[in-house]
Amino acid sequence: MGKANDNDNKMYVLDTNVLLHDPLAFLSFQEHDVVIPMTVLEELDHIKDGKRDVSRDARVAIRALDEVLKDASPEQMLEGVRLPSHKRVDGKPSKVGQLIVVNDHLYPDSISGLPGNENDHRIINCAVRMQKQHTSTKVVLVTKDINMRLKAKGAGLSYVEDYRTDQLIDDIKLLSTGFKRFQGDFWASVGDCQTEQNGRDTYHHVPKSLLPDVFCNEYLVDDTEHFAARVTGYDEEHITIKDLGVERLLHQMAWGVKPKNVYQGMALDALLDPNIELVVLTGPAGCGKTLLALASALEMIIEKRIYDKVIVTRNTPEIAESIGFLPGTEEEKMAPWLAAITDTLEVLHKNDESPATSRNYIMEKANIQFKSVNFMRGRSIQNAVVILDESQNLTASQLKTIITRCGEGTKLICTGNLAQIDSNYLTPLTSGLTYIVERFKDFEGSATINLNGVVRSRLASFAEENL
Repeated sequence: MGKANDNDNKMYVLDTNVLLHDPLAFLSFQEHDVVIPMTVLEELDHIKDGKRDVSRDARVAIRALDEVLKDASPEQMLEGVRLPSHKRVDGKPSKVGQLIVVNDHLYPDSISGLPGNENDHRIINCAVRMQKQHTSTKVVLVTKDINMRLKAKGAGLSYVEDYRTDQLIDDIKLLSTGFKRFQGDFWASVGDCQTEQNGRDTYHHVPKSLLPDVFCNEYLVDDTEHFAARVTGYDEEHITIKDLGVERLLHQMAWGVKPKNVYQGMALDALLDPNIELVVLTGPAGCGKTLLALASALEMIIEKRIYDKVIVTRNTPEIAESIGFLPGTEEEKMAPWLAAITDTLEVLHKNDESPATSRNYIMEKANIQFKSVNFMRGRSIQNAVVILDESQNLTASQLKTIITRCGEGTKLICTGNLAQIDSNYLTPLTSGLTYIVERFKDFEGSATINLNGVVRSRLASFAEENL
């Protein structure tokens, strides 16, 4: 087989799970050809009639494919139909590839050596056939199934890839933490700068060359354990930072909760600021994400009267689909999945004379509502604090649904631990939580705080390191 260079045209054979992950994935391969085996269309057909989110994605994929192929004859579908493109190079439409539908049922199993009674094997068989037929073209099987990638290589397919077009980072270690730590003394590297006072707050204008890749609401700390600041704006020459100070961060309080270290202090500062509409808290279990989120919500609703209610939601099993058919209200069905919230309320009121009575009273006074993600579509949530717990198990599409429901005056708090993904369809790199951290870091109304540096209980820390 002739070897194809990276600059040569390529042919991508798509697996079904790629179209379920991104229904418009076949439009993402620029000038290269895209092959859809007939087995993929059959699998989409079997999935489309369900009521789960994955069924909706199957229907979207089918409609998108039909839009491209609706005017094509059977011969044209087999030869290839030009893919649509809105990109232009030097004022002219850019080169695009073709969409090809292949009847892989006509290919004998002997091509790959895999038995043809499994759909995965038929798709691999199709890719191997394309590789043998198009020797001067780099034929690539694209699938999110790791085991299928291994089987494809074992069957003789030279190029197998994961679908990475929607991955904003290549390594989860590159995910934004929401703060930067400077070695030594921050002010020693700044020199002279312009300072202004606005009420109780002090702002400094430092050179942009000091922080070339900064973004709004990113926190700054150094090794002196005294300096702490938050970026409030920037232009091509200067960055405006709000001087906070570690001591000031540690002396904040929300519903009786004080931060234990500067990481929780930064999180609490972002949570209590009504001008920050989206706060994302990431980190391991036990670092205080839910506790800080709920304490801040109660403080802003009951004490400061900024918001009217708290809406708490999280994904339920089956990728945020069914919450059960047993008798009971929506809140009663959601209660087991939101036990972390009720546990946190008990911690916040454990020293009261009657903790259970206090918890019920606060739930009523703060108007805490437990809602399912299923029923978020079509709503418009006004002047509320929305706490989305365990958001690492949601897709970018599901998170988009929730974020677009947040109306005027609503604050959204997303918490999650990317090391504890329960969904079969997501990884730390494709999780919706990772997506919004990277997509919203340049949005001036959002802040992300990674609480990995928080000291947890000795038991939890030991388990994390040794089990």
